[in-house]
Amino acid sequence: MMRSQLQKGSRGVVRVALLAAVAGGIVAARSGAERRSAERALAPATAASGSTTFSRAVTSPPVTGQQIYQRCATCHQATGLGLPGSFPPLAGSEWATAPNAAVPIRIVLHGLQGLITVKNQRFSSAMPAYGTGQPLSDADVAAVLTYVRSTWGNSASAVTGNEVARERAATASRTTMWTAADLTPLLKGNNR
Repeated sequence: MMRSQLQKGSRGVVRVALLAAVAGGIVAARSGAERRSAERALAPATAASGSTTFSRAVTSPPVTGQQIYQRCATCHQATGLGLPGSFPPLAGSEWATAPNAAVPIRIVLHGLQGLITVKNQRFSSAMPAYGTGQPLSDADVAAVLTYVRSTWGNSASAVTGNEVARERAATASRTTMWTAADLTPLLKGNNR
């Protein structure tokens, strides 16, 4: 709209356009922190318009681990069987189902590169860092890992957002992807 039309037009139309633009940011926001930031930005607009329920109406429903896993399925496949010779399986993987959940958490947060043996098969590829390079919230990482650890016959324990937060803090200074050699002590039961 041109400025003169805005001045002549209803203030309600301007408020609705502003609310819709800000609401788009809330719907698009993936993490809780992003959503709260967008809601704080929305607060003055909702106060000016008299709306008190708008932010609750546009908050998107929680994303499930299965939905987040769609990012992983290109390489690891929807079946969790991976691509032989290229990308390791997650179904029955000793790495994905490690008793120490720090192993898969660290892999998702910082990625993995180089040689790795999964179910007695060797793979040499790279997995991107989804916790830093393509940020996932602690809750998202926990959800996708819980899905992986309890699907395709896997029966490992659930992962919590608190566990992810703890590992994210413990490895915050890491700037490179993990290797199997880095994580083997954790896989064998050592805590750190």
